[in-house]
Amino acid sequence: MARYINLFTDFGFKRIFGSEENKDILIDFLNTLLIDSQTIINLHFLERFGNNIMARKAIYDLYCENDKGEKFIVELQRAKQAFFKERSVFYASPAIEE
Repeated sequence: MARYINLFTDFGFKRIFGSEENKDILIDFLNTLLIDSQTIINLHFLERFGNNIMARKAIYDLYCENDKGEKFIVELQRAKQAFFKERSVFYASPAIEE
């Protein structure tokens, strides 16, 4: 029986891309998706845990830096999210705080 990992799940994405050993593969993958608008030269992983029972159990962010020195966050979303703008501000707050 064949076994597959679904890259559209947190587990699958972290299993394949979420390690320092595979960081170059992830950077190449993201640069392929970004098509000339950005060129990621470095990234680091940050996993934070929700601070209350209603929060998501874990938030997994990719903090990226492009060739112009600009920094941005990449997040994989599989479904439409309610209150997307508000969630974006929430997720970006730790990066802004830094």
